Amino acid sequence: MGTVIFPEAQYKVFLTASALTRAKRRYKQLKEKGMDANITALLQDIRHRDARDSARAVAPLQKSDDASVLDTTRLSIDEAVE
Repeated sequence: MGTVIFPEAQYKVFLTASALTRAKRRYKQLKEKGMDANITALLQDIRHRDARDSARAVAPLQKSDDASVLDTTRLSIDEAVE
């Protein structure tokens, strides 16, 4: 959003985590809701979405030059907020 919708924002954070971590988090969410989930399929879907979003012609997913990166791969929600 920072590169297209809010290019002049005072603070920009590019929030990220590894595809495997995001798949595990989504798997846990779905299981907690009593839904069926497959970690392999979730991981594949996330990787495809990332590739598609990064390559789209309009507003591709990318970090702006002036954004800080917050990699939450090894962080809990509370740690990321802190």
